[in-house]
Amino acid sequence: MVQPYPAHWEADVALRDGGTAHLRPIRPDDADRLRQFHSRLSEETIYYRFFAPYPVLSDRDVTRFTTVDYEDRAAIVATVGDEIIGVVRYDRVGPDEAEVAFTIRDDHQGRGLGSVLLEHLAAAARERGLRRFVAEVLPTNSKMITVFREAGYEPRTSMEEGYLLMEFAIEPTEHSLAVREAREHRAEARSIERLLTPRSVAVVGATERPDSVGERLLRNLVDCGFAGPVYAVNPHAEGQVRGLPTYPSLTAIPDEVDLVLVAVPAPAVEQVVDDAAAKGVVGLIVVSSGFAETGGEGRERQTELVRRARANGMRVIGPNCLGFINTDPGLSLNASLSSVMPGRGRIGFFSQSGALGVALLETVVSRGLGLSTFVSAGNRADVSGNDLIQYWEDDPATDVLLLYLESIGNPRKFSRIARRTSLHKPIVAVKSGRSSQGIPLGHTVRATRLPPVAIDEMFAQSGVIQVDTLGQLFDVAMLVSFQPLPQGNRVSVVGNSDALAVLAADACETHGLQLVGDPHTLGPGSTVEDFGQVLAGVVDDPAVDSVVALFLPPVNATGESVAAELSRVARRATKPIVATVIAVEGVSALLRRLNPQGVPVVGSVPTYGSVEDAVRALAEATQYALWRRAPRGQHVELDGVAPAAARELVERVLGEANEVQMAGQDLTELLRCYGINLWPSVEVSDLAEAVAAAEWLGYPVVLKAAAPHLMHRTDLGGVRLDLGSESALRRAFAEVQESFGEDVAGAMVVQRMAGRGVACVVSTTEDALFGPVVSFGVGGVVSELVQDRGYRIPPMTDQDAAALVRSPKAAPLLFGYRGAAPLDVSGLEDLLLRVGRLSDDLPEMAELELNPVLATEDGVAVLAARARLAVPITRKDAAARRLG
Repeated sequence: MVQPYPAHWEADVALRDGGTAHLRPIRPDDADRLRQFHSRLSEETIYYRFFAPYPVLSDRDVTRFTTVDYEDRAAIVATVGDEIIGVVRYDRVGPDEAEVAFTIRDDHQGRGLGSVLLEHLAAAARERGLRRFVAEVLPTNSKMITVFREAGYEPRTSMEEGYLLMEFAIEPTEHSLAVREAREHRAEARSIERLLTPRSVAVVGATERPDSVGERLLRNLVDCGFAGPVYAVNPHAEGQVRGLPTYPSLTAIPDEVDLVLVAVPAPAVEQVVDDAAAKGVVGLIVVSSGFAETGGEGRERQTELVRRARANGMRVIGPNCLGFINTDPGLSLNASLSSVMPGRGRIGFFSQSGALGVALLETVVSRGLGLSTFVSAGNRADVSGNDLIQYWEDDPATDVLLLYLESIGNPRKFSRIARRTSLHKPIVAVKSGRSSQGIPLGHTVRATRLPPVAIDEMFAQSGVIQVDTLGQLFDVAMLVSFQPLPQGNRVSVVGNSDALAVLAADACETHGLQLVGDPHTLGPGSTVEDFGQVLAGVVDDPAVDSVVALFLPPVNATGESVAAELSRVARRATKPIVATVIAVEGVSALLRRLNPQGVPVVGSVPTYGSVEDAVRALAEATQYALWRRAPRGQHVELDGVAPAAARELVERVLGEANEVQMAGQDLTELLRCYGINLWPSVEVSDLAEAVAAAEWLGYPVVLKAAAPHLMHRTDLGGVRLDLGSESALRRAFAEVQESFGEDVAGAMVVQRMAGRGVACVVSTTEDALFGPVVSFGVGGVVSELVQDRGYRIPPMTDQDAAALVRSPKAAPLLFGYRGAAPLDVSGLEDLLLRVGRLSDDLPEMAELELNPVLATEDGVAVLAARARLAVPITRKDAAARRLG
């Protein structure tokens, strides 16, 4: 059966050296490109592929290789520009087995192309029901053997007639996923590194016209003292621009160009991209507007910009962006529209907003913060916050990451890489648009249906310090940049003002910090030296994790003396100190420890304009420190899980439909594939059927109305519990019939009583933006009314499941609240892991709700379930790595 062209197999990928390539299924019109590709292969490469000399492909072979059915025979090509640089293919040789082979052009070998092609082919093959690959390899073809093994597969090898037969399963394993993520990380980090560290820069659209975009870009480049050559490009300019000779186009520049700043009208950008591709440029900064922020035509123009750039090995910052700054003294690069050049520091700052960019940089300078790099992504068509996190994770010049986010294009990937990075570098983020869930103009992002709290919990799950305002962003940045992280949440307050001390104590309680004893307040006659002595004693107290220093100086005190005491104590402290000093000018600057370049470094004491700001920043840093030290958890190997059977069942039930409500035996069987047993129930339409069902199930039983507005509502009389006899059942049935009428009584459910406990709700949703999201809450109308639910993104560890059970405000009901017996929380955690695994495996599971889930002292019972299957939207964090 010939399948339609699978466009969703197409992907842009970063390679080992930081360049990019486009992957797509092969097409019949690739005939000439395939011939050209083959003609550029060495004799050795051809021999390794065909086991014989094969200098020219015959027309018959070209037709066979390029005409496939995308089912039993498929191939994926890697292209740069219009040239094929690699091919991988499979041919089915059994119901779930295919033979695989790949070829990489000699001049592109060593770039990691073989492993990424194999990864994408394996994902395509799994989609077609294949589970194993076999490959015939010459024993001397060490490169191909290495690709299979380094891709994370575990091939079984045997010697046949002069060649090795390698066989391996293509289902992802924990090892293969780790290998994939490590390769993705290195490649994408390298692609950003070479973008941010160019050896030469050209400005297209450079002009002498004052305050024009091209003039400002060129001026900032020259004035900041960029270490490499700068080229001015303008087809209409003659002579020189700011003392630099002008060139009519990029291709007219005689030397190599790494980075191009684009400041021409949007319709002219396409030609610049083509010239940059011909020139071998590695990156583009497009400050030009007129793209997706302007509507449909601009969105198409933006898509084409990224397609052309990536297809030719380039990355793009923008369009409609401010640009970027790299403060490395060996580079000194201001490739932006901002004339503000921060000092060298150890903070990486990513901002999606170009309009806010200059203001953000000015705040950085006024707060005494230094940056390693600053990137303003504008429409974020290509380079995103995810890319920068991957780069900064390994960047030795960056210790703290700041993010101003207006949208998140790939939350699953963000969650994964942020969690990894947060383990050793704090990430502080502002996410705007939380209340409206709006998507900024120019951002091509799928809409989400999740409530803001779900996004907040995704940040928390990843260890990201999420704050509400830009002011709080800088407050936290000052603390985590200059002071050690707290070892716990025990705080001591030292000051000479009872009023400030009370404010600090209240703030600590509000933000979940434990105040150690009463605040240490000095009398009105105390001196600065007295203040320093008490502060030193508190810093040395092992029962204290953090210190809040407050000072309202007497008339005879000076800013210098206050700063001297604080600095003296802070220099030897191993715990964080935050300070609020009122009515003294210049203390903030005096408390900074400066490097030779005049930029504050570790050991500086952050000062805040109010007690509340200081305590809030300390609370955020404390919460992050506790997350970092908490056990990471493990991906538990669940027993009784049969994903292949579940996949077959889902495909059968969904069939050719776009959407199906799943119920009855099909849903029971699907849940059983993941070790989830649905409590038996019987639908009845009259009293006789109800009595028969109760006799079959065994007393005591529950009688429930099936009407949606009465389901699970004991308060409305739609659920009658603990019916221990036939007479009790008959009485309850009659009462329901009398209260709600024969229509309700004609659609009832009889179920065996599961015991006394707490009803809970477990659900999962396949969100268009986030992919699968698992939620948990304690049941009941009040919990539903106030949306008291927790959320997590699969795959989940055992620690994730434990945290999810404890996240609702009503969770204490599960742990023996007010003398009640503790319930089977471990059973709930196991259930959440199973639902998480199901939702991760089956993107067709649009909605699944287990309600109620009854937690008792002795176990957990799933009493009812409903589900909806739908044709899935391709997940952003797909089965094979790709840019985005």
